Amino acid sequence: MALTYKDYIKTEKQPYMWCSGCGNGIILRSITEALASLQIPLEKIVIATGIGCWGKADDYFNTHAFHGTHGRALAFATGIKAVRPEVHVLALMGDGDSVTIGGNHFIHAARRNLDVTAIISNNFNYGMTGGQYSATSPLAAITSTSPNGVPEPGFDVCELAVSAGANYVARTTVYHVKQMKKLIEQAISKKGFSMVEVMNACPTHYGRRNMKGGGLALMNYFKEKAISKSRYDKLGEEERLGYLATGVFVDRDRPDFLTVYKQLNSRDLAGDAR
Repeated sequence: MALTYKDYIKTEKQPYMWCSGCGNGIILRSITEALASLQIPLEKIVIATGIGCWGKADDYFNTHAFHGTHGRALAFATGIKAVRPEVHVLALMGDGDSVTIGGNHFIHAARRNLDVTAIISNNFNYGMTGGQYSATSPLAAITSTSPNGVPEPGFDVCELAVSAGANYVARTTVYHVKQMKKLIEQAISKKGFSMVEVMNACPTHYGRRNMKGGGLALMNYFKEKAISKSRYDKLGEEERLGYLATGVFVDRDRPDFLTVYKQLNSRDLAGDAR
């Protein structure tokens, strides 16, 4: 019998714990649909998470899972993949887990190019702990720890991943569900470090404080402001303001870490190493 998305979900754990209007449930559904399309056996998947709203996602997967400390999901994913290279390791992280407290792990995971897929739910703030600003909060955004506006620019997660050396980098939004499933499928299938950033809605904190409205209003915002990367690249600097580039940022075939490691060690064993 072919696997369906429902086979990957612990239905007995539903309903999800996330706030009304949050897009995390949409992301989870897209991941399970991508896994079903690829027909990956449940026992060949490990979900690694950290702390935060999206860090609770592992509770709902009917696969192997590892729930760790804040900002360390990629560190745990790296260890799991290193000792069990035959399994598909997915690191599910929020903007805090991935590029704020976990920023150093993110950079080196991309540089190392281990065969791990990172799926980032970016809602521009620390949603679970009260809406503090993170490393992706836009300049001047209002948060619980920046009532007069964030005084520093946020990271462009995709550009950071590309610069650090990731093999596959893409971005979508919780509105663009068909695109999301396709990009996640491509990321899981890609050898080496792959990353899909999903721009997500946080109506409880970010949306309310920045006058973006509730879940529906935030969905409409993504619908209006997300454009293809090819179209975005044709715009001038000023024209780009307020728009989100979506699609594939890079898709390359740099050898993954374990392949390089084995090659170097085989040379050493053969007495060819310098």
